[in-house]
Amino acid sequence: MAPMHAFANPARFLRLARPLTAPLLIVGGLLVAASLWWGLVHAPAERLQGDSVRILFIHVPAAWLGMGGWTAIAVASFVELVWRHPLAGIGARAAAVPGAFFALLCLVTGSIWGRPAWGTWWVWDGRLTSMLVLFFLYLSYLALADAASKDGDGQSRIPAIFGLVGAVNIPIIHYSVLWWNSLHQPPSITLGKSEMAPEFLWTLLAATVGFSLLFGGVVLARMRMILADNQAEARLRRRAMEAADA
Repeated sequence: MAPMHAFANPARFLRLARPLTAPLLIVGGLLVAASLWWGLVHAPAERLQGDSVRILFIHVPAAWLGMGGWTAIAVASFVELVWRHPLAGIGARAAAVPGAFFALLCLVTGSIWGRPAWGTWWVWDGRLTSMLVLFFLYLSYLALADAASKDGDGQSRIPAIFGLVGAVNIPIIHYSVLWWNSLHQPPSITLGKSEMAPEFLWTLLAATVGFSLLFGGVVLARMRMILADNQAEARLRRRAMEAADA
């Protein structure tokens, strides 16, 4: 655990986070722009779904990062509960907002894609319903984390426990199309195998990497912001106590 606790010092973390934030955002933005430009403009229409399939270059990365964001929350919550790592809770809070955004983006793009493919904007099947549950879990976690930050350290374990319990939904989302009869198509990419044509596969991988880099950059930026807010609040409390003692 020594390497993990080596980054427990906020100053040491900030020395790494500051130079990494901008490159992650810039490279991620360029990758996303290039992959979406190619995928939305130059990729061929799909044989069965036509041009509507192009939305997969946004929908699939959004689904991946919606689930990945909660996975990050669960891992950080575990570290916070077991090892009391001082930055773990901050990391979980930082991942919640972009995770919620991508979960919502997944739902919106899925509905847009589903309208021409299924003839309806929404169906209550396993994949869509469990993804909607994930979005509400994000909103609940954000409310708990906000309350914990106002109440002090005594309540900080509640969002961490919620982050771990909510992780039960991640395998449900992943395996829902296999466990239940669903309109949603099964996974097109599995370990060691892909059913996608190369012009779709490589563009999708580039978009996923780009969105993931953006996600990482936003998480680091939010962690820096939360640390700055905590430090500013600590200084105000110190000055208030000094003024009261004077």
